[in-house]
Amino acid sequence: MILKKVKKRIFLLGLIAFVLLNNTFSNAQNKNSFSADVIVYGGTSAAVTAAVQVLKEGKTVLVVSPDKHLGGLSSGGLGFTDTGNKSVIGGLAREFYHRVYMYYDKPETWKWQKKDEYGNKGQGTPAMDGADRTMWIFEPHIAEQIFEDFVKENKVKIYRDEWLDREKGVVKKDGKIVSVKTLSGKIFTGKIFIDATYEGDLMASAGVKYHVGREANSVYNEEWNGIQAGVFQHGHYFKKDVSPYKVEGDPKSGLLPYVSDEKIGKNGDGDHKIQAYCFRMCLSANPDNRVAFEKPAGYDPSKYELLARVYKAGWTETFDKYDPIPNKKTDTNNHGPFSTDYIGMNYDYPEATYERRKEIIKDHELYQKGLMYYLSNDANVPEDVRSEMKKWGLPKDEFKDNGGWPHQIYVREARRMIGQSVMTENETLGKKAVSESVGMGSYSLDAHNAQRYVKADGFVQNEGDIGVHPKTPYSISYSSIIPKKEDCQNLLVPVCLSSSHIAYGSIRMEPVFMILGQSAASAAVQAINRKVSVQEVSYDKLKEQLLKDKQRLEL
Repeated sequence: MILKKVKKRIFLLGLIAFVLLNNTFSNAQNKNSFSADVIVYGGTSAAVTAAVQVLKEGKTVLVVSPDKHLGGLSSGGLGFTDTGNKSVIGGLAREFYHRVYMYYDKPETWKWQKKDEYGNKGQGTPAMDGADRTMWIFEPHIAEQIFEDFVKENKVKIYRDEWLDREKGVVKKDGKIVSVKTLSGKIFTGKIFIDATYEGDLMASAGVKYHVGREANSVYNEEWNGIQAGVFQHGHYFKKDVSPYKVEGDPKSGLLPYVSDEKIGKNGDGDHKIQAYCFRMCLSANPDNRVAFEKPAGYDPSKYELLARVYKAGWTETFDKYDPIPNKKTDTNNHGPFSTDYIGMNYDYPEATYERRKEIIKDHELYQKGLMYYLSNDANVPEDVRSEMKKWGLPKDEFKDNGGWPHQIYVREARRMIGQSVMTENETLGKKAVSESVGMGSYSLDAHNAQRYVKADGFVQNEGDIGVHPKTPYSISYSSIIPKKEDCQNLLVPVCLSSSHIAYGSIRMEPVFMILGQSAASAAVQAINRKVSVQEVSYDKLKEQLLKDKQRLEL
């Protein structure tokens, strides 16, 4: 009898312990589990517009952002907006540029410069457009504040510094993503997912087909894709003969840094190479708001010998892309044969691990900081250039938590989805009609250099810099932002969309990403409402919503 009571007590205690343990485990699971109608992965401008649009249409959304700062390149130094034809920028994208206008309409925004001293230079359009109350040129911190305003006003829930577990983090069932898990252990469950990153990590981890590199022209019957040696459509090439060897004219001495020893392929052929990355530096020439360029760790002036030879050959365009933005600052971009583009040093970035990407980003930073220090101090740089460079530095009031350095590297291109249809130069140049438009682009097919090589005559040259202008703005098809149905039925990809390399050179502009982010969100809501896959969304219903939200779909 006593033994039975003891056994019963032990059993009850064990049962209680099991229940408590199970509850603890369930609570821990619940604490790390989150759900919404739509899960947006990314912290880019497209991610913000997508999240805002979902909420405006009455659905729930969670933003899972690897980034701490919102806005991607729009708040990361690219303040001299690549507008193209501004008339095709509508919806939340246009609202963003209207809000920029409203900020600069306040006298207190002009801290370092009077408004009437700024001038009004934009990229193909006035910086401030009084008639439309839009402004296309801005400081990074103003852009970031506007994205934060969007988030606050719409009560967007964001989980920052959350990185997708790219190995085991995506759970799929019956062709649909069920949930995604981040490296911190958080699990996000949703009905529809939007990959709004520059890299396309969610897309890739979900098993969606994609391409990295340049397709051969033969793949999509194009002219400007693939290798383009000897094609110079901007000024980013060696206009005079420059030797690539450590001892000028002596191949036996070895190549200078940043020159490839790989033999160049045949024009029109595809390869694994992607256009160069850089940081879009915001610089200041205001002594009260400037930090001088410091010598970076591991600085070696011999790494910039090729630039010394460019100057020696008579090049004088150092400051041609110091584009003015308000308050005596610039958006400084690559210009010339040897500049801020770190040519050939990003090929593995799209597929790289997070750790390797950090190494690539740091290497780009040190290269660019070293370049700025070299231009300011090295005796091989013409004295007039050094003197002018000493007037410039990083602004004290930008990127305050990163020493004035941009928090976002310019990922001009990474993975590109192979979706239900592919945008090519034929669509962007108006040779082929586009159906089911969800937005428009208009900028030139703009690809930066992909390699620096030695020509047959023994001199150095760059390759890959293309700039072909569409005659008119073009539409972007809904089928280019969705995967093939067999790949995934509940994912939209507005940034790493389905496009050839050269077509992406035009589509990849920040206003377009905002437009496509909003359109992707509207499609997500349509799919949820009708309980269908993203491939089965009624375009007529989608178009009705897009037009209601003042998106521009066709000329």
